[in-house]
Amino acid sequence: MNPLDGEIRDGRHYQAVRVFYEDTDFSGVVYHASYLRFMERGRTNYLRLIGADHRALFEQAAKEAPGFAFVVRHMSIDFRRPAHMDDVLVIVTAPEEVKGASVTLNQKVMRGEELLVEAHVQVAFVSGGRARPIPKPLRIAMKADQESGGGA
Repeated sequence: MNPLDGEIRDGRHYQAVRVFYEDTDFSGVVYHASYLRFMERGRTNYLRLIGADHRALFEQAAKEAPGFAFVVRHMSIDFRRPAHMDDVLVIVTAPEEVKGASVTLNQKVMRGEELLVEAHVQVAFVSGGRARPIPKPLRIAMKADQESGGGA
């Protein structure tokens, strides 16, 4: 496991990010769109880690649905408190609901114990430009994370 990818503990993925100047607006407060990038890193690395830990899962998924991808279908975001330049944030990603062709993830942006942003993100599984059922090995891996404490 690469430390840049974060880690999975108790069914949740933890990704540390430092706020840089480029992430802020003119006042030094994190620009709202930067949180989307932070959360995308968390989702991407979550999927990477469940694939890296179980490499055969992604190989099987590629056989069942060549050219597959996960795409954001819906996102609701609650901005609670601002982050600032040089803050170290932790993006916590956990599966809430795993369905046939989609998964809903809960994502939290934390500064220490303080919740700054919370999002619920529905991600669809697509192959060949159409929604497809998530291949069983990936669905099982995500449900295992959800059952081990990942649910919100």
